[in-house]
Amino acid sequence: MTFDRDPSHLRRLAMLLAMPETDALEALREIADEEPWLAEPIAELESLPPERWQAEHTRLFVSGYPKTPCPPFESAYRQGNMGGTAAPDLQGLYRRAGLESGEVPPDYLGTQLEFAAYLLDAGSGEGDTDCSAGTLAAELWSNHLCRWLPRFARDLQTQADLALYRGLGERLARLCSTDEDRTSEHSDDV
Repeated sequence: MTFDRDPSHLRRLAMLLAMPETDALEALREIADEEPWLAEPIAELESLPPERWQAEHTRLFVSGYPKTPCPPFESAYRQGNMGGTAAPDLQGLYRRAGLESGEVPPDYLGTQLEFAAYLLDAGSGEGDTDCSAGTLAAELWSNHLCRWLPRFARDLQTQADLALYRGLGERLARLCSTDEDRTSEHSDDV
C-alpha cells in the first residue's frame, strides 16, 4: 500500500475539504507531523484573518461567482450538475458495505475518501464474502474516484489562491493514476 492510499491519510484529506471552523488552524497544527507539507500553508494561514480562509473555501467549493471552480461532487464533475446518477450509484455501493452516507450527498469527495479509508481498514481483516472490502474498494476507485478526481485535483491546483488548497490538490492528484489515456477516455464525462 502506498502512503497516498493509507486510511489515515485519506481521512485527513477528507477533513481538509470541510469548511474551516474556529479551531481549524489548531486542527491543522495537530496533523502537521503526519502531513509535513502543511507547514507552508499553516504559516500562510497564520498571517491571514480566518474569514479569508473561509471565503476561499466558499469560493472554491460552495458558491464562486460566476461559477464555482471546484465543486467537490462527482455528479458536478462527471455530469455537469448536482444529483446525477453518480449519487445513487455510490449510495448502492455504500449499502453493499452496510453503510449509509447520511445527510451528506453520497458523491461528495469527503464521503468517498472516508469510504475508501473505511474499506482499507475493513480489508485488513476480511474473510470470504461476495462484497469483500477489496472488491468494493476497486469499484470505488475505478468506477468513481479515478474517473473525476484527477480533473478536480488539477482544477484545485490552478484555481486556489491559498497554499493549503493548492497542496491539497497535489495530494489528491496522487491518489489516481495520471495516464493520459485515462484522462482522454473520460473527457466526455463532463
